Amino acid sequence: QLKLVESGGGLVQPGGSLRLSCAASGDTLDNYAIGWFRQAPGKQREGFSCVSRDGSNALYVASVKGRFTVSRDDAKNTVYLQMNNLKPEGAGIYYCAGELRYERGDVGGLSVGGYQYWGRGTQVTQ
Repeated sequence: QLKLVESGGGLVQPGGSLRLSCAASGDTLDNYAIGWFRQAPGKQREGFSCVSRDGSNALYVASVKGRFTVSRDDAKNTVYLQMNNLKPEGAGIYYCAGELRYERGDVGGLSVGGYQYWGRGTQVTQ
């Protein structure tokens, strides 16, 4: 069973950068499309980026497009989220999630219900 662990969160000033990691164990990460979600205080968890099994396709919501980049290193069983020019509204708990996909180019989408495996999150504070 896939286990995901996020890391890299912390305190960052508006306009700053962070790189989050999503490390996988228990299965081979390249079987899974990966999504990134954020849960701000008092709000629902929302998806803002996802990447296909082979990294060829990625989606971003408009509010992070051009500032966030998702990448994956399957040799390290890790997916990364580079976040630049962070906005004050970017604070919250960041989660990665995985979903088995048959087609290597398929993304998992940005819906919470589209993913079976979840990490416990990493906190980003501003």
